[in-house]
Amino acid sequence: MTVLVLDNPEMLAKAALAFGVMAGDLSRDGARPHRTRFHYGFNKHNLDSSDIEVLKQHAAYLKSHPGVRVRIHGHADQFGSQEYNRFLARQRANTVARLFMREGVHQSALVLATWGSDRPLTRPEDHAANRRVELEYLTRDIAQAL
Repeated sequence: MTVLVLDNPEMLAKAALAFGVMAGDLSRDGARPHRTRFHYGFNKHNLDSSDIEVLKQHAAYLKSHPGVRVRIHGHADQFGSQEYNRFLARQRANTVARLFMREGVHQSALVLATWGSDRPLTRPEDHAANRRVELEYLTRDIAQAL
């Protein structure tokens, strides 16, 4: 079996159309949205409108599944000091957490982890790919153990 994982919203929409699924149908029936990685511009912690829409779908999923928790991982590239990169990663994770809470997700469903530049997604030289927030859904068993 081959599994295709798409993190690019445009590619995801094209793949959905190829399989006869409308892009808006991807989160229907209470299914969790597929996209869990959101990238940022240099020295930025604000989200663009397409990211906000996907995160609102995640928020709706979390509200409809009250036992599920999500860990929000904040990351930065290697530019700047370690302290500043951790601060920027925390700002990015907090932005996502605030959006979730504005959408009605209870604070207890959110766990924040900030890594700064310590856990690059790709080579450290690939700065744009490393400036990101990732969502990690926790199972009920793991969530209860935290």
